[in-house]
Amino acid sequence: MLPFFRYFFYLAFNWNIKIAWIITLQEIRGERKYRIHTTGADELKKLDRMGIDTSHATIYMPVSYQMLEEAIAQLNPLKPIHHFLDIGCGKGRALCVAAHYGILKLTGIDLSKELCADAKINLEQTRLNLPSINYSIINNDAFYYIIPADVDCIFLFNPFDELIMSGVVKNIMESFKACPRNITIAYVNPLHKALFIQQGFKEIYYNKRMKYMELSVLGLSTF
Repeated sequence: MLPFFRYFFYLAFNWNIKIAWIITLQEIRGERKYRIHTTGADELKKLDRMGIDTSHATIYMPVSYQMLEEAIAQLNPLKPIHHFLDIGCGKGRALCVAAHYGILKLTGIDLSKELCADAKINLEQTRLNLPSINYSIINNDAFYYIIPADVDCIFLFNPFDELIMSGVVKNIMESFKACPRNITIAYVNPLHKALFIQQGFKEIYYNKRMKYMELSVLGLSTF
């Protein structure tokens, strides 16, 4: 229970007690439901000490289970998801939950080598119950990551600032132009949503429950 207590006090200090209480209860339920260990926050200071530039990255915080489940539930009725990409995957929470919703091909990318290692552990745990999943975890800078031609769903939880996000959007559009297809973006805390709208994405779902719990689902179609 220690990670949950630490996370509660972190949220209470940085946000407020009400939000901390709600999210911590969701953390306990979600971690037990999916049998993974992703709760916590990391300011990425270890990367700074290693000389890795984190000036454009946000701290590691997992998306709330409630918001994540809502996001993936909104994706499934739209069309079958063939390849789910989580940019800024952290410890792999979104990938593991997506697997439980029947998405079999999963890719995560993160700047932190340690978070990538944790993501692999959690996905291996998930594969014990869902042996048909195929996953890949990549330790790389999202700004330089070439989006695979078969990725049709991308998950984002406000992983970095506008500069890096503009590069990611550019990479997505280059992948789309090289291989036209329907692409869906599930964007939690969508601070830079306008970058996608400017490129022709349409918002097909939006919900905001309270401060810091905001979801936008955007779609780009070939027709």
